[in-house]
Amino acid sequence: MTGRPLTLMAVHAHPDDEATGTGGVLARYAAEGVRTVLVTCTDGGCGDGPGGVKPGDPGHDPAAVVSMRRQELEASCDVLKISDLEMLGYADSGMMGWPTNDAPGSFWQTPVEEGAARLAELMRHYRPDVVVTYDENGFYGHPDHIQAHRITMAALEMLASEAGASEAGASEASASEASASTPKVYWTTMPRSAMRRFGEAMHEFHEDAPEPDPAEVAEMAKIGLPDDEISTWVDTTAFSGQKFDALAAHASQGENIFFLKMGKERFGELMGVETFVRVRGVTGGAVPENDLFAGLR
Repeated sequence: MTGRPLTLMAVHAHPDDEATGTGGVLARYAAEGVRTVLVTCTDGGCGDGPGGVKPGDPGHDPAAVVSMRRQELEASCDVLKISDLEMLGYADSGMMGWPTNDAPGSFWQTPVEEGAARLAELMRHYRPDVVVTYDENGFYGHPDHIQAHRITMAALEMLASEAGASEAGASEASASEASASTPKVYWTTMPRSAMRRFGEAMHEFHEDAPEPDPAEVAEMAKIGLPDDEISTWVDTTAFSGQKFDALAAHASQGENIFFLKMGKERFGELMGVETFVRVRGVTGGAVPENDLFAGLR
């Protein structure tokens, strides 16, 4: 690792996703001297407009929303001390089933190999030691999250194939170096125990809310993983204030960011640990672990 800092690359779908799922680790590792690279795949144009106007409603201007969300994303990156921001610039596909899923140029309509090739080029440039993205279902089924997962895993396969070809004709020292450059890979997740706590917190801050529909409760129970299936628990308590402020930077989407209603203290209590599933660990270290860079330093 001489001459090159450890590098974390987080691949997210929209502006604000970087803060929700990985704001704590991005802030923590930046403070530890790790180079933090954020790749945001879409422009966020299907987000709320000024005053909370929804996509498709009168007054919703996607171009204005894109510009506003770019500014908010840059402010969030400043809060989290992110080293490098890369935007792929695909059009936001909207929620699953929206007409925008089928729009030409939407991320959901982009061939996986095209997005993967662009992302692989960024990986060659930054040489991340750790890559973080979503699971196969994009954590909760959003098409852009699913697509971010697909292009990330495809990009990693491209690089693995290149490394394999290099090793086949390389000296032993060069082969060892190529193998060492293969990143650890993690998918974001949430422990089911935390999902229950979030449900309780929602009623705590919305006392007049109706009792949840049993079908919705059953669907929510499918999100995340049982605690014993989570490989990596990273304590980011000391950085929960930064994570809160990064979320708050996305002010135009505040109506959709429930966590902001908690206030910093309660937010820190509930959001002080970020959890992941290690799907590729070149160091072969034991799990559970408490550090995305375990075995690398």
